[in-house]
Amino acid sequence: MANSALIILTSHDQIGETGTATGFYWEELAVPYWALRDAGYAVDIASVAGGAPPADPSSEKTEGRPAAVQRFLDDAAAMTALRSARAVSGIAADSYDAVFLPGGHGTMWDLAQTPAVGQAVARAYEAGAVVGAVCHGPAGLTEARLSDGTPLVSGKRVNGFTDAEEAAVGLTDVVPFLLETRLKERGAIFEKTEENFAPYAVRDGRLVTGQNPSSSALVADLMLEALAAEVNAA
Repeated sequence: MANSALIILTSHDQIGETGTATGFYWEELAVPYWALRDAGYAVDIASVAGGAPPADPSSEKTEGRPAAVQRFLDDAAAMTALRSARAVSGIAADSYDAVFLPGGHGTMWDLAQTPAVGQAVARAYEAGAVVGAVCHGPAGLTEARLSDGTPLVSGKRVNGFTDAEEAAVGLTDVVPFLLETRLKERGAIFEKTEENFAPYAVRDGRLVTGQNPSSSALVADLMLEALAAEVNAA
């Protein structure tokens, strides 16, 4: 698909056994979605299990709601695409120019645990796609392995929700693994800002990752930069 991008969202809606609802984080979906759309990319939406993905209720705030989130909520076509998301296992991710993984705590329970996610990301990357993820979205990178078995993130500069930020929100002992630690275990060169929840993003060639919700715009900009670089190199 020429000038196309795929967004893969979590289908998990609970934070462990706490009874607290979660899912994807609105800002982390909407900001990159519109950045890609406004740059001329057709954007398809998938979810782990297929069907409407759950949204983290805390990210649906009305006071201080990001303009990109309101724009998404007001756009009938975007909302229809979200509600009718296809299962990631049924999508040829390697036909897209970009694949993006928004965060939200739900991702910690199903992106790494679903083989189809890692396979989709790895195939897209090996086919030349730009791969992006933000906050907890890089959970979907942890089990992505290239055709030679090497972890996709091995030896690459990456970023994501830090162990310190997980501690700050009180979920260190609730999440199934710590994202920063797991990425390092896969051989990633983890870069971060020491200030919790401050915007930060890293681009290593066609791999773009961001630290937290406030990093969504930075990630979107770096993905567009990487996509432009691929076009210029062609």
